[in-house]
Amino acid sequence: MLDWTDRHYRYMARLLSQTTLLYTEMVTTGAIIYGQGDYLQFNMEEHPVALQLGGRDPHDLAFCAKKGEQYGYDEINLNVGCPSSRVQNGGIGACLMKEPQQVADCVAAMKAAVDIPVTVKTRIGVDNEDSFEALCHFIETVHAQGCDTFIIHARKAWLKGLSPKQNRDIPPLNYPSVYQLKQCYPHMNFVINGGITNFSEIHAHLTQVDGVMVGREAYSQPWLLSQVDTELCGIAPQVTEREALIESMLPYIEQHLKQGGRVSHCTRHMIGLFQGVPNGKRWRRYLSEHATNQNAGTEIITDALAYMKAVEPQQALT
Repeated sequence: MLDWTDRHYRYMARLLSQTTLLYTEMVTTGAIIYGQGDYLQFNMEEHPVALQLGGRDPHDLAFCAKKGEQYGYDEINLNVGCPSSRVQNGGIGACLMKEPQQVADCVAAMKAAVDIPVTVKTRIGVDNEDSFEALCHFIETVHAQGCDTFIIHARKAWLKGLSPKQNRDIPPLNYPSVYQLKQCYPHMNFVINGGITNFSEIHAHLTQVDGVMVGREAYSQPWLLSQVDTELCGIAPQVTEREALIESMLPYIEQHLKQGGRVSHCTRHMIGLFQGVPNGKRWRRYLSEHATNQNAGTEIITDALAYMKAVEPQQALT
């Protein structure tokens, strides 16, 4: 979810669900060690939140994991599933599936550096190395160095010939492979990911594995998160109306503006809030056209809501 699940999205997500474990976008060790910005900044309201790292050098990953723990993150996650060419050029992401011992060494270094959980997010295979035996070898090698939790995107990755977007859709989903991992290694925790869009699917997966990660659907239709606490934990939702969520976001956005930010940094994550709702297209259109104005303030959001509601029912757009 590179460039998507930043701290502004995660703040909104936490307003929608108090129980969901949130993950940062992948942050490379190089950005943390050599970058000019503060790539680890997050809001205390986000807890529980995991820092997802990209890297291949055990020493660098240990250093960044320690910094993440010092910042207050609840978990350190190593991304071994991202197939982008930018990531591949650094020898990180999905190409590391071909180097299970290297991943194991990285996990060992991070676990030695922190007291919080260290987990790994990966795929079921990469290129032609996609046999279940190869996947088991990877899991066993990494587990030997102390990783007990694996988040598995149930597709393999093609490192050449497919874009990152295509790698999220073209390789076929293979949920049974993830189920089989749980059957083979019942003492480990497996979280399934990939193509999951609704709670019927989530409940079905939870009969087979320990957890479910939802990425694109939770971003494109963030209101889905408002149902998590009730559906999975039997807890009353924090917000029951989209308008209430918007009202709760306004003080946060105002504070962001006072710190020199722009309203579009936050509203870009709110575009899909009325997905599937009558007149929702007008909300999306208004925010897209006006929030990027340099001097835009939070009035853009209230104006977008008014613009959406102004349409007569017979003129409703979806």
